[in-house]
Amino acid sequence: MQVAEQKKAAKNFSEYWEDKGYEKGQSQAFWIALLSDVLGVKDPAQYIEFEDEVHLDKTSFIDGYIPKTHVLIEQKGINKDLNKGIRQSDGSFLTPFQQAKRYSANLPYSKRPRWIVTSNFKEFNIYDMEKPIGEPIKLMLADLPKQYYLLDFLVDQTNVEIKKETNVSVKAGDLVGKIYDELKKQYKDPDNDHSQRSINQLCVRFVFCLYAEDAGIFGKKDLFHDYLKGIEPRFLRRSIIDLFKVLDTKISDRDPYLDDQLAQFPYVNGGLFSEEDIEIPNFTQELKDLLLNDASADFDWSDISPTIFGAVFESTLNPDTRREGGMHYTSIENIHKVIDPLFLDDLKEELLQIKQYKQPATLREKAKQFQFKLSKLTFFDPACGSGNFLTETYLSLRKLENEAIKLAFGDQGMLDVGQDLIKVSIQQFYGIEINDFAVSVAKTALWIAESQMMEATKAIVYTNVDFLPLKTYTKIIEDNSLRVDWDKLIPRQKMDYIMGNPPFIANAGRVSKNKGHSVSTMSPEQKEDRLMLFGTKGNVLDYVACWFKKAAEYMRDTTIHCAFVATNSIVQGQQTVALWKDLFADGISINFARKSFKWESEASATGTVFVVVIGFSYEKQRIRSLFDNDTMQEVSNINAYLNDAANVFIEKREQGINSTLKMKRGSQPTDGGNLILNSKEKDELVRKYPHISALIRPFMMGKDFINRKPRYCFWLVDKSPDEFRKYPEVRQRLEKVRLYRLASTKPATQKKALTPYRFDEVKDCKTDYIAFPEVSSAKRKYIPIDYLSPDIIGGNKLYMVENTTLYDFGVLTSNVHMAWVRATASLYGPSYSYSNTIVFNNFPWPTPSQKQMERITATAKQIMNARRLYPNSSLADLYDELTMPSELRKAHQENDKAVMQAYGMPIKDTTESDAVRELFKLYSKLTKSEQK
Repeated sequence: MQVAEQKKAAKNFSEYWEDKGYEKGQSQAFWIALLSDVLGVKDPAQYIEFEDEVHLDKTSFIDGYIPKTHVLIEQKGINKDLNKGIRQSDGSFLTPFQQAKRYSANLPYSKRPRWIVTSNFKEFNIYDMEKPIGEPIKLMLADLPKQYYLLDFLVDQTNVEIKKETNVSVKAGDLVGKIYDELKKQYKDPDNDHSQRSINQLCVRFVFCLYAEDAGIFGKKDLFHDYLKGIEPRFLRRSIIDLFKVLDTKISDRDPYLDDQLAQFPYVNGGLFSEEDIEIPNFTQELKDLLLNDASADFDWSDISPTIFGAVFESTLNPDTRREGGMHYTSIENIHKVIDPLFLDDLKEELLQIKQYKQPATLREKAKQFQFKLSKLTFFDPACGSGNFLTETYLSLRKLENEAIKLAFGDQGMLDVGQDLIKVSIQQFYGIEINDFAVSVAKTALWIAESQMMEATKAIVYTNVDFLPLKTYTKIIEDNSLRVDWDKLIPRQKMDYIMGNPPFIANAGRVSKNKGHSVSTMSPEQKEDRLMLFGTKGNVLDYVACWFKKAAEYMRDTTIHCAFVATNSIVQGQQTVALWKDLFADGISINFARKSFKWESEASATGTVFVVVIGFSYEKQRIRSLFDNDTMQEVSNINAYLNDAANVFIEKREQGINSTLKMKRGSQPTDGGNLILNSKEKDELVRKYPHISALIRPFMMGKDFINRKPRYCFWLVDKSPDEFRKYPEVRQRLEKVRLYRLASTKPATQKKALTPYRFDEVKDCKTDYIAFPEVSSAKRKYIPIDYLSPDIIGGNKLYMVENTTLYDFGVLTSNVHMAWVRATASLYGPSYSYSNTIVFNNFPWPTPSQKQMERITATAKQIMNARRLYPNSSLADLYDELTMPSELRKAHQENDKAVMQAYGMPIKDTTESDAVRELFKLYSKLTKSEQK
């Protein structure tokens, strides 16, 4: 099938199926038509299988399966939300994707899908199971004429990966990066501030010109290319200066003797070309070829995604400073995790209800009213970066407006009402950004989005309106958002929605060492920003918390709704109390939230951080939405830990709320590694000095413990100097410890240089103890804990609990305790960070009967016995979800049941959310007097 034919077929298909979508009666016809008409399958009824049986607890049926390309289809009706859980016959709630995955897990291995597609007729979510935790590709039925190729995998076995539309923008970013690098070579002093700013502005202008000539904004395709192609490199600088001057001059004010080639260019306005104080260098042949051949002739800029315009320009920045300021460029899918529940879902639902009107006059009137409503909404991103959120919100609003225009005017053919036909304007979108270059990019991205959507409107109802000249747009300002008065940008009474992803910058000392998980740390100026908002009690907070506080102050006494992306640290540990306790007391409530997930950039080589999405306002909603991975729950409350539980705060405490057990952190060496030995070093010393073994003890940090690979340490507590002074190797190591501690900036550590033979903190145990690793992968269902003998020295990355019973062990290794951990512990990159003062001491223990206690003791013993079956396996081996032995898993399941019974939790019906809710209730009851 030729491209033109396929585009036409896709257009006919999307128009025919618009507003159709009865799940039971039309699903098969929908897919057969798609395969035959759009994708050219000759015998679609034989190509796709419908209603294949799959055996779960009962026989179920797969909506569609394509054997040739291993595609499983889960089809829903047009009114179903693909991101929401739907009640199943067993009472559980599963999203269509989760339902499809359950089917997949019960298919023979040879039939398991490479692709899963969920659809509700108007939307396709495409999941590549080679990337099972990756984001789906979203394809709207209305976009099928442009993006039909995204469905090639249905018929093409060689299509091993869907190419996202945003690949165009990534390639554009590479081009801009090359232009940037080549431009920089031409500057006399490329590293001074003025030159840097000029290079950035020049790149923005070039991209606008490249986009404008490809998108038809300049009136004639390749106008920019053709103007420059005949000019020798040594004259290009003057020609570009002349062009920028012309683009900023009204037609009526231009020189009547202007060169014909320059006179063809329209007046752009908007301030994009108005600044004359930018430094433009001389051009070389290489730079000319790069600009005119690679970037102009060989690349189509009209398909660039304005939403990730910032990601395009990320590649123009110095790689060493790329993340300075904490900026992360955001995927379209992730932006919708914020704006959909904030306002877009409700607007889509409202439009869907309007489409139900059968009387044409009423339908048109309702559509016009809806369009008017859209035009009055205002949006604000107070840390807008390169404009991702503002641009995607504008595009989403204009798409809704175009649907309304189609309902109101779509049958009228040519309509010459000029610009008045389009009501939604970029003037409704406000932003603050501290980086001047990002401000320019954000404005340009919105202009590009405006151009694209104007063309989309013309395709519905022809209107004779030109995109140029641009309207002056001053709603995005350059400033420190935390120090400027937001009311001066737009009075709070006129604002509707605030959204964005403020800088992901950590409080000092809380940065993961794992590559890809760290974020930058706060500068002195940023700490001053935080101090202005929180005072000294905010010292534990990450920088992103400042935007929550500032937004809440701005929102007071209004109906504004806000949603931010934030590092997950602000709903964990100490930060939860420091931020949310005062906000809740002031009347803020969380209306929707998405629990911790990976936040990945659209740019091709950036790190990953773990984030949450939180929507909040002073308006309390009766039903709230809580998202966790692919599921959504409707709940009555969302607390500061993002759980469906009471609004209580878990604060540091030095002893347990209803347990006498004490958990302490292990011994901290602070020795520069000089008191620690590996196995080889220990063996060599013992071979040389047999009696030195009395000075050496096994030593474990958390990682050593989990991997069951102990190191060793010199443990000289209670040893007299004559016992260790005689060994030269020991003396050398102690001297290194002394110097290491003296070099510390902490006076307390310097003081410990007087006793280099002792650990900085000595916290050994006298009896067997339960050891807890401080850090453990969140992929594990259970944190691995175990008994260690007192001769093993636990390091400061290990927690220790003495005087315990098997009953205590059983409770602490149960799913109930793990639910508490997941609700209250901090995340350190992709791992849990356990805490004795917050997690352990606040854990509400059950009050079991004697029989229940005995049962937990017995199930704990079964766990220990199951482990003994694998003496050569480490805890890492035993508790990896892929390799956990069946005997151990079974023992844990029995232990979980026993512990749940001790809490009075129904075994069959209790979900983890239910368990957390009950634990928070119990905690609230136990600390009732403190909560007042």
